[in-house]
Amino acid sequence: MDDLTVAKQALLNSDLSLVLAKNGKFLFKSKSHGVSDLLAMVRESGRLAEGASLADSIVGRAAALICVYSKIVAVYGKTMSEGGASVLEGNGVRHEYGKLVPKILNRRKDDVCPFDKAVSGVMDPALALERLKSVKLN
Repeated sequence: MDDLTVAKQALLNSDLSLVLAKNGKFLFKSKSHGVSDLLAMVRESGRLAEGASLADSIVGRAAALICVYSKIVAVYGKTMSEGGASVLEGNGVRHEYGKLVPKILNRRKDDVCPFDKAVSGVMDPALALERLKSVKLN
């Protein structure tokens, strides 16, 4: 079983919201929602994430750019935005999704996700990471 399948099954068969797998082992798991768990993954896993596979409940542009920054090779999003899929595809990252949506919305569902807003038009994953670290949520 490949790492993306391992991560995807763990995500879909538990209350986890994010799973990072490499060589059949879990490197990082989270139950929290939002880009903050991806930022924690970058801090905790560092370069260990390189070559790993990630399954996340929601993958927008912000999450996709973090995956590219971390050199993750395969991504599954239970829900993935068209922008997230485009970033992954443009960077040669294998990706799958349960549901493709035009954009990821904020928690109130009345505007675009603040993290995706922060990286609108950004193509450089390192710049995206710096912008995401400074996003303040209300």
